[in-house]
Amino acid sequence: MAREFKRTDRIADQIQRDLAELIRSSIKDPRVGMVTVNDVVVAKDLGFADVYVTLLTVNENNAQSDEVQQTIKVLNGASGFLRSELGRMIKLRMIPQLRFHFDASVGEGRRLDGLINKARAKDASLSPESQDNTQGDSEE
Repeated sequence: MAREFKRTDRIADQIQRDLAELIRSSIKDPRVGMVTVNDVVVAKDLGFADVYVTLLTVNENNAQSDEVQQTIKVLNGASGFLRSELGRMIKLRMIPQLRFHFDASVGEGRRLDGLINKARAKDASLSPESQDNTQGDSEE
């Protein structure tokens, strides 16, 4: 029977947990705000780990702002330090090199959710009789 999770997936999950704690507690640079580690993708040979982060202070409209670029630059600059700290926390022969990327999917999800809610509200306001029909059907 095949394993349910690949080794690289388990390593990525562990790196994500430990890296989130390290960034929160060890990075004292004022240019790094409230960073959330959304995902870590580890290469099969464990050479690289792509770390996808979001900033709580950034919305979907300014994903390419100076704040985002500065934060990614600082995190990539601190990747050697973070990698060495991960090496102390995780017992692996080789810790992957860290590459940080901004994850715009959270902002895009908020934008799409807003569009869906707006469309549903518009549909509801255009056809109030269809709501009466659906409520009547559920009572039977």
